[in-house]
Order: sequence, then C-alpha cells, then structure tokens
Amino acid sequence: MMQSKTILNVYPDIDILMNEPLSKYTHTLTGGPADILAFPRSIKECQQLLDYANENHLPITVIGNASNLIVKDGGIRGLTMILTKIKKITSHENLVVAESGAALIDVTKAAQANSLTGLEFAAGIPGSVGGAVYMNAGAYGGDIENVVTGAEVLTPDNHILHLNHKQLDFGYRHSSVQDHHQIVLSATFALTTGIAEKIQKQMDHLNALRAAKQPLDLPSCGSVFKRPAGHFAGKLIHDAGLQGFQIGGAQVSMKHAGFIVNVDHATATDYLNVIAHVQKTVYDQFQVHLETEVRIIGEDPKQD
Repeated sequence: MMQSKTILNVYPDIDILMNEPLSKYTHTLTGGPADILAFPRSIKECQQLLDYANENHLPITVIGNASNLIVKDGGIRGLTMILTKIKKITSHENLVVAESGAALIDVTKAAQANSLTGLEFAAGIPGSVGGAVYMNAGAYGGDIENVVTGAEVLTPDNHILHLNHKQLDFGYRHSSVQDHHQIVLSATFALTTGIAEKIQKQMDHLNALRAAKQPLDLPSCGSVFKRPAGHFAGKLIHDAGLQGFQIGGAQVSMKHAGFIVNVDHATATDYLNVIAHVQKTVYDQFQVHLETEVRIIGEDPKQD
C-alpha cells in the first residue's frame, strides 16, 4: 500500500481517507472498505486524482450519492472518488446547469424556484446529477433524457468533453457514459417556463405517491430491477410470493416488492443472495429474467 501513503502527501488539501468502510456512504448501509477514498471539491481536483491513479496504475471508481448502488463486502481496490462535494447549481432563462455531485432533488427545487417545469418527475429521486445522467434515471413517466441537453464529462485519459444529447446516446437506464467509462462533471437541463405553485403542487403529489408506495423508512438501494418487457418487476416478485423473503438482514420489502430493504444489519452479500433468489424464483415461475437496475461494484469478500 505504498501508493496509499503517497497520495496523502501528494494532495494534502484534498479530503482523502484510507481503508474507509463504504457502508458509511451507501443508502443500504452496506459495503466493504475503499483502499483510497477521496472527496474532490472541484473539477481540477478530479483531474489531479485521475492523473495520480493513471500514473500509479490504480483502478478508479466514481460514486455519486450511492443511492442505487451495492458495494460488495470485499470493498473496492485502488482509488474511489465520491463527488458529492462538487454540487454547484446555476440557472439562466430556461436552463439549469448542475454539477455532478448535486442532489437531483436539489436541482428540482432550483427549477421550481425559477418557475421552470419539466423536472417534477425527479422530485423524489435520491441520486446525484452524475448518477442520474450515467443511468438515465427516471420515475413517474419521466426520464433524464427528456430534460438533459448535454453534459460535461471527464475521459479516462483526463480530457474534458462536452457531449450533446445525441452523443449521450440515452437508453433505458443507460447512457454512453457507461460505455466509455467517463466521469460526469455537470449536466445542462432545458426546461419550460411554468407556474411555481403548480410545479410545487405536482412535486408534492409525486412525493406523496412515493411515500405511500415505497419503503422510504428503511435503508435500501432503491428500485433493484429493470422493468422487463411487457411486465412490472414488482408485480412479478409479488406474484411469486416473495414479499418478506429474507436472507440475513436483507428482505424483499413488504411495502413494495421491487425494493430490498436492510431490516437487520444486512451485508452486501445478503443483498446479492436475495437478488439471486428472486431472479431464480421469478424465472422458474414465469420464465422472465429480471435484470438488475442497481449498480453492483467492488470485490467479493475473501473466504476464510
């Protein structure tokens, strides 16, 4: 771990932690340690960290708000960056520009404050802007691709690119950022002038629906599975009789079958075992393969 010690000396002004448990940061409250965990506060610091990783041949992992994420119990090798300190939001006319670490919920609030409509669907999505662009997040009939006109990204070889909507190549829970292993730095949202009170009313309505249907009172990684063609994942899981199924501390939510919640000090391995059981059971009963929407990263724990 010689490189681990060196990075603290090379970048004393960047917040860096060694061998830090990622369970402190994920919404599931699970996850093993990151060898090096850095919290850059600017694009320049992102570039400095990426340079260091490249020069020292370290794998690099980027995390936003860690809301739709499972980090395996073995943790993450190399350098991990959490971008939630890069969170500036600005607006001009019908555009809102938000840095990658900004909470998507805060962007919807900024839009409402400026009487801009189009982002109401995202009022309760707990992810960051970077994560939302990365996976084309969506809810209640809206998707990020409908409102984002472009994004600024950092390439693996440390060049900043401006990608337009076409270059982002959005698909269902997908963008080109995934394919090219890029880091989202900021995104531009093009919205429409509306009435602030009506925008707020719609946001309140959708948040009330979310609270009524989703297990927001328990740690979870959000919606676990993608919507299979012609079906709804939650209904398939419910119809398979899996609500309440539990391994260790991870349980298929009794409130919404599409969620897996941490009810008793769950581990990431518990989550993955529940996911595997749900996939097998649903396939056995309905011949439908449930593909995970949640991002699963890191290494398996070492066996004793």
